[in-house]
Amino acid sequence: MKTPNRLQPLVDDGLVDEVIRRLMSGKEADVYVVRCGNDIRCAKVYKEAAKRNFKQAVQYQEGRKVRNSRRARAMEKGSKFGRKQQEETWQNAEVDALYLLAGAGVRVPQPYDCLNGVLIMELITDESGEVAPRLNDVSMSAEQAVEDHALVMRDVVRMLCAGVVHGDLSEFNVLVDEYGPVIIDLPQAVDAAANNNAQAMLTRDVNNMARYYSQFAPELINTQYAKEIWALYEDGKLTPDVELTGLYAESTEVADVDAVMLEIQSILAEEDEKQARLREADES
Repeated sequence: MKTPNRLQPLVDDGLVDEVIRRLMSGKEADVYVVRCGNDIRCAKVYKEAAKRNFKQAVQYQEGRKVRNSRRARAMEKGSKFGRKQQEETWQNAEVDALYLLAGAGVRVPQPYDCLNGVLIMELITDESGEVAPRLNDVSMSAEQAVEDHALVMRDVVRMLCAGVVHGDLSEFNVLVDEYGPVIIDLPQAVDAAANNNAQAMLTRDVNNMARYYSQFAPELINTQYAKEIWALYEDGKLTPDVELTGLYAESTEVADVDAVMLEIQSILAEEDEKQARLREADES
């Protein structure tokens, strides 16, 4: 096929030898199958902000750190340079997340290079060597659905242990190869500790997965993995290999208002006595 303009510099530099075909067009990028030497990989070409159909980008960027103070100021002002830096930060977020999560044991594509808004990464294939299908194109038995759902929950946990929430996880952002689910599309990944929306995003991610897999295993729709995972995270008890149950018991304890008021009154009385002793000491 004719080489797209955005990929031509990579061809000229020898990073890409051939653009084989267009794989898909998404809300934030176009993806192509490319040949790099003897390897078949994929090239994700990020769309410019004006052409990108991704809602609430600011919500996802909350808490992202920009090391260079000049860049940070420019991004805040919204200057031309600042907008360019914001785009680079958005694109690099996926590269950083892929490296981080691969190291944490999460099944994600291996990244190779990112240059001028193009990410070169591993092409996920099925057992026959063809491009792996998205989860939304796959049907399965109830047993397989429960098994694959557990694998996704394991990866969600490992992501959170690494400080990351996907933020847009659904059956459209998961591929299925011969070993199971592979999580993709991470430019909107958020810092779990720094983003105030992290819990809500994790809940949506987890519930999306439960909803999809429950088509094949209906019992999954009533699970409480999101609440269980976040509670463990907040309590500092979440580990990469934690055994989840899908159960979560809401606290039914009713606050004892009278006991709380008595405690407050006791503290105030102690403070009054302390101040009285200090006054007596000053007067003597």
